[in-house]
Amino acid sequence: MKLTIIKALSFLCTVLILYLLLWPVSIDPVVWDSPKSKGYIGAYEKNNRLNEMEFLSIGKYEEPEHIVYREGWLYAATKTGAIIRVREDGTELQEIANMKVRPLGFDFDNEGSIVVADPLYGNHGGLLKISNYEEGDPEIELLTDTAEETEAPFRFVDAVVVSNSGIIYFTDASQRTKAKEIGDVGRAGEIDILENSSTGRVLEYDPTTKKTRVLVKDISFANGLALSMDEKHLLINETGRYRVWKLNLESDQTISTKNKSEYLEVLIDNLPGLPDNMMRGNDGRIWIGLIMPRNDFLEFSSDKPILRKMAMRLPAKMLPKGSGYSHVIAINESGEVVEDMQSDSLPFTSITGVTETEDNLYFHHLNEMNSIGVLYKEDVGL
Repeated sequence: MKLTIIKALSFLCTVLILYLLLWPVSIDPVVWDSPKSKGYIGAYEKNNRLNEMEFLSIGKYEEPEHIVYREGWLYAATKTGAIIRVREDGTELQEIANMKVRPLGFDFDNEGSIVVADPLYGNHGGLLKISNYEEGDPEIELLTDTAEETEAPFRFVDAVVVSNSGIIYFTDASQRTKAKEIGDVGRAGEIDILENSSTGRVLEYDPTTKKTRVLVKDISFANGLALSMDEKHLLINETGRYRVWKLNLESDQTISTKNKSEYLEVLIDNLPGLPDNMMRGNDGRIWIGLIMPRNDFLEFSSDKPILRKMAMRLPAKMLPKGSGYSHVIAINESGEVVEDMQSDSLPFTSITGVTETEDNLYFHHLNEMNSIGVLYKEDVGL
């Protein structure tokens, strides 16, 4: 009997090992040289500046992943597809449009329409415009879902920022990971960062010519965007490699991060967490949400793609991830960290970004909570 049990266990272990080594997966991880994390030192020294955060209820709506402030309203894209707005004190909650699926980044154009990155729209996602919402009859229009010169459809549209001239800049986080097929943008992001094949892109859409062109390619999960004050440069979060790029918008060529270019430089790198949304604040601040700390497994396996393939064969809940931690930073246009706020005791452990108004800071997040975080600037010396 004992021998039979041992044989059965040996057989099961053999099957498990073969499964972890050989079962087909949808990713083909690449070798890359991950910088060693310096941890929470220097500008990122541990602190509890987020501990005074309060919470504004948003009713039945969850996970305000991206928040934009405009004319006394906080607009938020939520988990169920609704775009809502509330006053700064959380009153007058309104649903102004519903995409039915998960919208991510958005911004306003010069006419007050909302330009939205929706990775689950149609067959493969697209850049959309919502107009007429003030009249209670929102109209949703597809602006673009393909870059003309490559004819490559978007796979994971993510962040949006609109310039004063009306030009729309947005990211296609990955060309390998198809968010629509996976159906869950969070899971899709994890998969792309695990593979780290760096197929993300930054694109430009001109509403006048209706043309879309690729500005930058070969980014490991192209995420949040922000324009410089003079709008001559575009800042780009590269989530999968813990850094921020600075692009000179005078370039008329598609630039690869794999090649040196006078138009593209690393603004800040080796961040202590994964950068998500990026929002311009006051006094030269550019806020970045660090959605989670660096992942020891990802760093250890950066030159061991077989380990990342094995991890992909695990159930989704067992996928190695960084532990939850509340952390946001602000940098200036020179890449210097000018603000760092953390907490190890908040229920918001997946902060995606920060929206700054004259008096307050509002926190975007992906926690399963029906609220927006708010921090009064006078309480943290801003």
